[in-house]
Amino acid sequence: METPKNPFPIDFRIREGLSRIAMALRVDEWKKAKDVGLNPTQLAILALLEGRKDGLNVKEIAAHLGVSQPTATDSIAALEKKQRLEKRAEQGDRRAVRVYLTPMGLAALQPDTGDSLAEQAVGSLDKLEQQQLLLTLIKMIRHLQESDAIPVQRMCVTCRYFAPFAHPDAGQPHHCHFVNAAFGQRELRVDCRDHEEADPTSRAATWEAFQAG
Repeated sequence: METPKNPFPIDFRIREGLSRIAMALRVDEWKKAKDVGLNPTQLAILALLEGRKDGLNVKEIAAHLGVSQPTATDSIAALEKKQRLEKRAEQGDRRAVRVYLTPMGLAALQPDTGDSLAEQAVGSLDKLEQQQLLLTLIKMIRHLQESDAIPVQRMCVTCRYFAPFAHPDAGQPHHCHFVNAAFGQRELRVDCRDHEEADPTSRAATWEAFQAG
């Protein structure tokens, strides 16, 4: 096929690139899920529930995974049969249920060994490139959540404990009030189990300070 004289715009080409990365991620997800006798959606539900002491309802699970509620319901039922999770009635409304991870479900969430395709790809970048990629991903994720395309994620920049550029140390400029410790750009989290969502006004102010820093 002849190369077009007017190539596609850069946003299109970036999207193409992300789709290639997503392909490798799907391969990793299928392999990891197969190793514990699950499918990728089921494993994603377990990962989503990890660290959420209050559980999630079916609607929330479907929204976070970007699947339909019937798909989420079917996957939850299969996981319940396998004793990977359990349902409990919501306080104040016994007709509504919330879903919680069980010890067997937690056991299925094996830590990454570093040999996945995605890990290898990230490992091909130097430290500065990895840090810049992390910051770029955080900015993209924030845009999606502020546009209501995805739910608010458990990132540092959306957490009420996060204080950006609170310290003069360039290596560890940020502060986490949950653990009362300074940390650096490379330690910014995309999914923190200790996350507590800040209100929209605070989130906006925190992001502005983070960008200014």
